Amino acid sequence: MALGLIGSLLLADAASAQDSTKADSPLDETIEAGEAQSSEPRRKLVHWNEYEGPYFTIRLGAGFLYEGAAYSQDDASQQQFDLEPDTKVRDTRFLLRGRFKTKRPISWSAGIMYDGATDDWLFRETGVMVAVPELWGHFFIGRTKEGFSLNKVMSGYAGWTMERSSMSDATIPILGDGVKWLGYVPKRHLIWNLGYYLDSYNARQAFSTYDNQVVARVAWLPILSEDDRTLLHVGVNGRYGNVDEDLLQIRARPEANPAPYFVDTGSFAARHTSMAGWEAYYRSGPWMFGNEYWFQKVESETAGDPVFQGGDVVATWILTGETRAYNTVGGFFKSVSPARTLFEGGPGAVEAVLRFSYIDLDGGSLRGGKFWRLTPMVNWHMSDHVRLELTYGYGKLDRFDVRGGTHFFQSRLQLTM
Repeated sequence: MALGLIGSLLLADAASAQDSTKADSPLDETIEAGEAQSSEPRRKLVHWNEYEGPYFTIRLGAGFLYEGAAYSQDDASQQQFDLEPDTKVRDTRFLLRGRFKTKRPISWSAGIMYDGATDDWLFRETGVMVAVPELWGHFFIGRTKEGFSLNKVMSGYAGWTMERSSMSDATIPILGDGVKWLGYVPKRHLIWNLGYYLDSYNARQAFSTYDNQVVARVAWLPILSEDDRTLLHVGVNGRYGNVDEDLLQIRARPEANPAPYFVDTGSFAARHTSMAGWEAYYRSGPWMFGNEYWFQKVESETAGDPVFQGGDVVATWILTGETRAYNTVGGFFKSVSPARTLFEGGPGAVEAVLRFSYIDLDGGSLRGGKFWRLTPMVNWHMSDHVRLELTYGYGKLDRFDVRGGTHFFQSRLQLTM
């Protein structure tokens, strides 16, 4: 079944080469419900998935991830974990979205995903977005990204690495149910997200670790040039959450989804968490450099009010010369779109990535472990719809009174529609 899906998508992508357009703009000033998930590729794979009626529009999107991982461990790492090679369907998702043809722009989205980690089908970004120019932006009501961290706001299909940093996965829930205000003042190059979320409808979801939370993100673009494709994004993030049932567990895999949780505090009594950190990204044509780092303080008398920290530093270079586009309304980067796809007789877009990430879950009386990883990798964007990722990583885990080193060998095929 998977091979059939891959084959049909590749054939359709080859046919879509005739529907290509000129080079994509490095800036995108539009946004709809689903935010980063809803960005349309500039080359349409098929046409049957769209409907435009007199009152509303509908578009069906889909995504598929298949990946594998293998490891080479030193003696200390083998004492910590027994790692075995594995391949799996990581993610299969469908996204319905559209617009209502009203005077005030209103869009909607509904997403459903198969999560390979939990072997379950889950509702993802689902809700309604209403434009409110009187308040310089949009309001989204429903299930969406909280808004903390540029890299977390982005679609996982658009990111430069296979996985987000361990600190991101450990401390930021992937989604939240609530209301988010997305603001943008073009003349000031000022962007913000402000959201309030609660667990009335997601208590059984894996991401539901808080009763309610408030999240704020403010970013400024002191450099924004479409002519030379140069951009500087600097931002700060804050988050306060009331822990669900006063019980919290913070953990993360080593940026390899088939692997076990390398860092893990275990469950402990906690009332609130507070998080604060920064994000900074500089893009100049095919080059991009970024850094995110934050701290999490947990109010827990039994654990001694621990403070955890972590983040990452990344550099990317698109060897074929493309520029990764940036959405000014949401304050995030989009997927790489090749100037000439493989199916047009071109090379596609080849992106080299180097990232260093770090997480420290030793705080108070808890010893969840410290882990760093260096990850060089290559992304081959064959088209707007087909991407192959080849990844090597070396990580060091300090846990269980042992410091173990692990080599990671990973690959992923990504298909979107």
